[in-house]
This record gives sequence, structure tokens and C-alpha cells, in this order.
Amino acid sequence: MQVKLEHILDGIEMQSEESHAYLNLETGEIVYVSREALVIAEDGEEFEHLLEWQQDEVKQAYDIVESTGKYVSLPTSFDIDEYDMMERFCYSLSDHKKQDILLHSIKGKGAFRRFKDHVNRLGMKEQWYDYRDQKYKEIAKEFCQSKNIDYIE
Repeated sequence: MQVKLEHILDGIEMQSEESHAYLNLETGEIVYVSREALVIAEDGEEFEHLLEWQQDEVKQAYDIVESTGKYVSLPTSFDIDEYDMMERFCYSLSDHKKQDILLHSIKGKGAFRRFKDHVNRLGMKEQWYDYRDQKYKEIAKEFCQSKNIDYIE
């Protein structure tokens, strides 16, 4: 089975604190389940009182929890250090004035917002997103390699 790298990337980026993405190693499908559904499945709770769509999600969560080796969790925002990514982007710049401005912007509280504001103001939005997309692609490839997952670009 081969997985499209773009599906892995989409899965990584679609996650949030409330929703987790898993790769089904048998089908290559990316599935999403809420943290709440996972808690219900991990605790072995009954779920017949839930709405039909919620029951489907909890059934998926039960399959993830009970099927050892069938699913693998995709890297989350906790696994991806976007602050480090921003800092490395700053150091990659040859324009030292822009580098200094951006490095200063990532200090302290509100660093992500200030960084994005300065990137926009300096006309570097496309350059930043190209850099970020490349780093995410590297993370997705490393994930696949670490799990022995065949992928196609």
C-alpha cells in the first residue's frame, strides 16, 4: 500500500486540540476523531445515547483504540515545533535587516502573531509559506520513513 504524501500533510494540518488524525495502515485512509470520542473509547463507555453521527465517530475511535497496529497517529502540533521553524526561517534570510526584525518579533508573548504581521509587512508572506510548506513536507516524509510507510509525492 502507498499513501499520497499530500494526504499525510492534510491530516497533519487538519488536526487541532480537539481532533486527532490517524492513518489506517491497512487502507491508507486518514481518519479523524475527536478527543471526546477517544476518551469514550479508552474508558469503554456506552455510547448508544449519542446522536448517530457521534456514534459513528465513537465506533471509529473504538477501532483505533482496540486495533493494535492498524492505525498510527499522525504528528500533532505538539510534535511539530513551529516556533523553531520560524526561528530557522529567520536565520535562513540573507537580508540581515529583515532577519533582525523577524528575530525580534518572535521574542515573548504574542510571537506567532507578531511574526506573521512582520512577514506580511515585509512582503515575505509567500517566502515564509513556501519555507513552512517545505518543512511540513520534510516532517511528513520523516514520519512515513519512521513508520516504514510507502508514500508517493
